[in-house]
Amino acid sequence: MSLVLGIDSSTTATKAILVDRGGEVRAVASASYSYETPQPLWAEQDPHLWWEGTVAAVRDVMSQDGIVGSEIEAVGLTGQMHGSVLLDEGGEVVRPAILWNDQRTEAECNEIRRLVGPERLIEISGNDALTGFTAPKLMWVKQNEPANWARVAHVLLPKDYVRFRLTDELAVDVADGSGTILFDLAARTWSPEILSALGIEPTLLPATYEGPEVTGTISREAAEATGLPIGIPVVAGGGDQSANAVGVGAVSPGVVALSLGTSGVVFATTEGPAIEARGRVHAFCHAVPGRWHMMGVMLSAAGSLRWFRDALAPSMSFDDLVSGAEEVPAGSDGLLFLPYLTGERTPYPDPLARGAFVGLTVRHDLRHMTRAVLEGVVFGLRDGLDLMLASGLAPTDQIRASGGGTRSSLWRQILADVLDAEIATVATEEGAAYGAALLAGVGAGWFETVEQACAATVDVTPTANPSGQGTVYRESHSRFRALYPALSPTFHATGA
Repeated sequence: MSLVLGIDSSTTATKAILVDRGGEVRAVASASYSYETPQPLWAEQDPHLWWEGTVAAVRDVMSQDGIVGSEIEAVGLTGQMHGSVLLDEGGEVVRPAILWNDQRTEAECNEIRRLVGPERLIEISGNDALTGFTAPKLMWVKQNEPANWARVAHVLLPKDYVRFRLTDELAVDVADGSGTILFDLAARTWSPEILSALGIEPTLLPATYEGPEVTGTISREAAEATGLPIGIPVVAGGGDQSANAVGVGAVSPGVVALSLGTSGVVFATTEGPAIEARGRVHAFCHAVPGRWHMMGVMLSAAGSLRWFRDALAPSMSFDDLVSGAEEVPAGSDGLLFLPYLTGERTPYPDPLARGAFVGLTVRHDLRHMTRAVLEGVVFGLRDGLDLMLASGLAPTDQIRASGGGTRSSLWRQILADVLDAEIATVATEEGAAYGAALLAGVGAGWFETVEQACAATVDVTPTANPSGQGTVYRESHSRFRALYPALSPTFHATGA
């Protein structure tokens, strides 16, 4: 049997999956860990956790179903985007990584806009300076921890620390690299102009590769730790969203993907750089060579439902909670939920944006509040899609959805009604890890292109269609869109 291995280093766990030439998932394993919030707005993680998680997950997945290491032909990597991993000259971690959901860098974002020029920054990188991105994190360490910054010899992204431990090579794929906003989006590599303006030495940054390109091979030390064979190739892979898009087949213009996990993402592949004038929609390189993508990101999607359940109904299962919401009509009897529990990125790049229930009356109960959470998350996704459409994206009749939230038939139906499109799912729920494995398959020579790999392996099944509730949801969405402008002064007055 010929297999490829996909490794996904996410915020809360590392997943390893083995995929055969036909695209069938042969084995899955994962290892969980946590991250720290040492101060308000902060989110940090020890990079060693990702390596320990990789070792545990890979050994577990290889122990299943009689699999032997010699069957594995290549490894693909993916993981959480936008983190900052700082290594010294000897490859040792300088400080905990600052994560994608860290919000401490508002002052550094303003400084980046001043140094590069706000319009020029968007013109080059495709994006505004937002607290989630890597560049502001580097500026924060440089300005607030000068002793740590003086030790920095290498800057990596989270999954690329795993690559370093697997291969001893320093490398990044162009999709993840463009998420740092240190990239020249059109050139698909680091921007000399931005680096010079920010005073970041180019020697700190790794070499860049396209998603299916080989970046190194498994070292002897990594082989001993993981059980993988020495010398098998490791491809560049992609950041979690571009890898997830590969996993659902969103690799050509006209195919839109949606991820409903802890965060929520609307993703559309483009022929070239497609930039929203104010940078409210992200524009990154795709893991597919010669492709780019637009992406709207909200920080608390399924994470909003998890918070709601944990805070108000911790003894209930998600299935029971959502089944109650099915008894409530579309529009939640006038109740609205604003899902900005950890700040927001699209359409409001505001780390101080906050969540809210608006319109509560004595008629509302847990069922209404649950449905309002589900609807509020989808309204936020609709905001991102609307910005993409206004920036030139052609309307689509089908959206390929993935992530834990799509297991709910009610949530899929709300997606179909609010987004006015057929919602389809794919045969595997492994998302980004599956996409990383497909990229490894291209790197191993199984397929000539990523598009060919997806056509051969991704099985799409429609699961929900618009049901005629569009008028109700358009009215509710209109009221929802008025909430942030009205409440923003209060959010900012209360601070962190």
